[in-house]
Amino acid sequence: VQLQASGGGLVQAGGSLRLSCAASVRTFSRYGMGWFRQAPGKEREFLAAITGGSTYYADSVKGRFTMSRDNAKNTVYLQMNNLKPEDTATYYCAASQGFAPRTESRVDAWGQGTQVPVSS
Repeated sequence: VQLQASGGGLVQAGGSLRLSCAASVRTFSRYGMGWFRQAPGKEREFLAAITGGSTYYADSVKGRFTMSRDNAKNTVYLQMNNLKPEDTATYYCAASQGFAPRTESRVDAWGQGTQVPVSS
């Protein structure tokens, strides 16, 4: 599976942004999908994951970020609201065959990353 993330860009604190991740795979609905991020000097962290019937969030983004998927378009989204300067990071989408990718060990494929700088 190949993943193409898009939608990053500079945003002011308090603003919103929607990231997209398109997958090139015929059996997209069978994949669990996830979003991670990596801030400068920090380790990559889990943000959200979605399977066919469940969605999971890290405590740090619960209530502000919403993950969704459109199987007809082979695409997942991450709607990010009330962004904060500490949300500044490179955001990565991830795919897992059969699991919700809530840890890196469950990830089978990564997107290329899209940068989200949040200005104060």
